[in-house]
Amino acid sequence: MNNETFEMVAKTLYGLEDLLVQELTDLGATDLETGRRMVSFRGDKELMYKANFRCRTALRILKPIYHFKASDADEVYQETKKVEWEKYLTLDKTFAIDSVVFSDDFKHSKFVAYRTKDAIADYFMEKQGQRPSVRVNNPDLYINIHISHNDCTLSIDSSGESLHKRGYRVDQTEAPLNEVLAAGMILRSGWRGESNFVDPMCGSGTLLIEAAMIACNIAPGIYRKSFAFEQWMDFDKELFESIYNDESYDKEFEFKCYGSDINPGAVEIAQNNIKSAGVGKYVNLKVQPFQRCVEEDAPKPGILITNPPYGERLRMNDLLGLYHMIGERLKHVYPGYKAWILTYKEECLDEIGLRASETYTLVNGSLDCTYCGFELFAGKNKEYKTRLADGDSLKDEKAGVYSNNPFSNNEERDRRPRRFDNDRRGGSEDRPRRFDSDRKGGSEDRPRRFDSDRRGGSEDRPRRFDSDRRGGSEDRPRRFDSDRRGGSEDRPRRFDNDRKGGSEDRPRRFDDDRRESFDRRGKNDSPQRRFDQAHGKGNYDEDPREELESRFQQPISQGWDKDRTMPTTEKGWGRTSRSFTDEEDKKDVKNEQD
Repeated sequence: MNNETFEMVAKTLYGLEDLLVQELTDLGATDLETGRRMVSFRGDKELMYKANFRCRTALRILKPIYHFKASDADEVYQETKKVEWEKYLTLDKTFAIDSVVFSDDFKHSKFVAYRTKDAIADYFMEKQGQRPSVRVNNPDLYINIHISHNDCTLSIDSSGESLHKRGYRVDQTEAPLNEVLAAGMILRSGWRGESNFVDPMCGSGTLLIEAAMIACNIAPGIYRKSFAFEQWMDFDKELFESIYNDESYDKEFEFKCYGSDINPGAVEIAQNNIKSAGVGKYVNLKVQPFQRCVEEDAPKPGILITNPPYGERLRMNDLLGLYHMIGERLKHVYPGYKAWILTYKEECLDEIGLRASETYTLVNGSLDCTYCGFELFAGKNKEYKTRLADGDSLKDEKAGVYSNNPFSNNEERDRRPRRFDNDRRGGSEDRPRRFDSDRKGGSEDRPRRFDSDRRGGSEDRPRRFDSDRRGGSEDRPRRFDSDRRGGSEDRPRRFDNDRKGGSEDRPRRFDDDRRESFDRRGKNDSPQRRFDQAHGKGNYDEDPREELESRFQQPISQGWDKDRTMPTTEKGWGRTSRSFTDEEDKKDVKNEQD
């Protein structure tokens, strides 16, 4: 057996390169280098056969035969003629050209393929006078030319048809999932058959079949009718048969794969494909919409991987409602699971309502999709991480609710409104936000207040801006002095701080020392006249004592308070409370007159 090693290139889908590196490493590849949608490596013929037969994430395996540089199609033609094509092709064989071009110098990839074909045909015509035929479908030799800028590589394709065509699919639904992508999704999740596998939106059953094959370690190429390397001139049939019949990789799957779909036709197609793949004993199918899934449909332990609709055939409202339902079912039906969902629109991911613990970008057809993993558990995130660190089992827990907001605080979540001061704790769920730290409690509908000392009050009380005023009538006019309290509703505004009480119709007074009043109705009555009469001044005919006795309905037996403008009586009217005799009173009056 020839153990000569050579360069090979494995092509894959975007986002699966690292998974392909791991697969090739497990098979014994060396000198691995990762590129965009490709992995280059070195190995022998046996490794090339195994890579085609056992790699789940590879689309094709190429064997480069010539590297060169070119800036136009004519240079490609000249360089292609330098290859010794008789080592790979004979006159009775057919060939086809596949070109991949990433260069500003080459505008048309098909023209590059055409010039490459001309070079091979002319090579044989010049050497042997005859040329091999070109066959587009199922040729004997697939030739690939790859151009990146000015770097050109000629390769022969050892796979033929793309390796995603496993060979087990007998029927399909509309837009089925690519088998390589399905296998990559499962391998990305880390699942290798150590638990139950659930796909509640299974479609034609691609994920279920790939999961069963991974769990049992069944080679993905077991159902293919042929590989391109079987037509090569140096094909080793005995070597390939030993690889094909090797059962050392097989293992037993102790769990089940559970699939369901709302469409009975899709379930029937999935059943036929599962039977064709020979994994029927590992897969259970039933017709059931996702929204009717219950805990009995979530066997423990398990993992859920699904590919919901992207909205190409659904209205946006229906699509968002679908993803909202998916999030609700995940939280309530699949506790203890790790759920993986492939989605195309970010708004759909937001509707799920769960925070993804892992996120990857994958390409499904021409769509850049997001592949998200969700840890489903009961309680809050902090409690879950604490129990996880302590090694507690989370398999029997119910799903916890996450927020999509990355700045939310899981420990203080729930529905309480956010508060920004450190001293405010507790409160009603619907309490309006307050920004002062000293205000606590209050009515739910109380208007906002910005002073820190005002507490309580009526719901419809007008806003007040002084800190010392408390209480008051609802319709009281605004007042701007801090010491006035109480009073009549219709009292006119007053600007002195010391006056309290009084009649509603009292005239305005501006002196600070007068406290009480009586009726001053009179023709010539005035404060100055009463003062002059009390002190013996002025030319007044009336005796002030007689006037006062008539007003108070009692004799005046005491003198005048020098500091007051009103008399002091026996009842303590005014500041002086002592009593005087008539004689003493006369002396006081005489002294005042002097």
